[in-house]
Amino acid sequence: MSGMNTLTFREICRLFCCPPCPSQIASKLAFLPPDPTYSVMLDESGNNYKLHLTERAEWQYTDRELKNIEVFVTQTSRGNRIPCMFVKCPHSAPSPPPKYTLLFSHGNAVDLGQMSSFYVGLGARLGVNIFSYDYSGYGASNGSPTERNVYADIEAAWQGLRQRYGISPEHIILYGQSIGTVPTIDLAKKYECAAVILHSPLLSGMRVAFPDTKRTWCFDPFPSINKVAKVTSPVLVIHGTEDEVIDFSHGLAIYERCQKAVEPLWVEGAGHNDIELYSQYIDRLRQFVTVELRE
Repeated sequence: MSGMNTLTFREICRLFCCPPCPSQIASKLAFLPPDPTYSVMLDESGNNYKLHLTERAEWQYTDRELKNIEVFVTQTSRGNRIPCMFVKCPHSAPSPPPKYTLLFSHGNAVDLGQMSSFYVGLGARLGVNIFSYDYSGYGASNGSPTERNVYADIEAAWQGLRQRYGISPEHIILYGQSIGTVPTIDLAKKYECAAVILHSPLLSGMRVAFPDTKRTWCFDPFPSINKVAKVTSPVLVIHGTEDEVIDFSHGLAIYERCQKAVEPLWVEGAGHNDIELYSQYIDRLRQFVTVELRE
């Protein structure tokens, strides 16, 4: 959930003069994998994976909720193995199963272990399943976090969700938070789905590092500004007006470029990492998922 790194003058000179390398710029700007807070391992049968959370994951629930979490490992088109997590929203007959599953791309400096409690709570409050994955180089994944890898990571997660659980695109909501909006927008321009939620999105890497940037350079990483207009699904944009990492202007500009933008959520006074603490966050998500998408 934390934001992007700040480049030193020396690093800027090296990146832009040696010559520019988009993947190197992206890594310096955005990726900060934490020490892993979980592991996945095969059970006695050798067919299913088990999730083990460390104390650093700060699990807030009981073993009962933990049993509603399934994990597996899939391979991306770039050869990295990434873990995926499916958090089932509990329901009992005669209530129907959840209609939607959120494919959640989390922010920076966290992994699936740290996000697991949040996913359980969010899924229960919205009445949806949550499906998530770790980027290459995060958590129990191998490889390293690069721009090209995160695009391959979300593609593998999308295919895993569809093939393993048989969930069709019209029942999938893509949710990206902060750096997670980058792969979310990239995937959403290729596949139509039920909806897209962009939580604290960025226009491009250069526009975060250098706010006065007015054009997209060939070496600009994460050029979401050039992709979001190609998204044909309904899009809900969420941004804090006092975001100290990705300026509020990014959310406004993304919203203005969406083909099918719905009423956005501008959280007055919220920063980059505390939007979830405001009551209007859940209220707006619940209205969108349970009312607007069903109309």
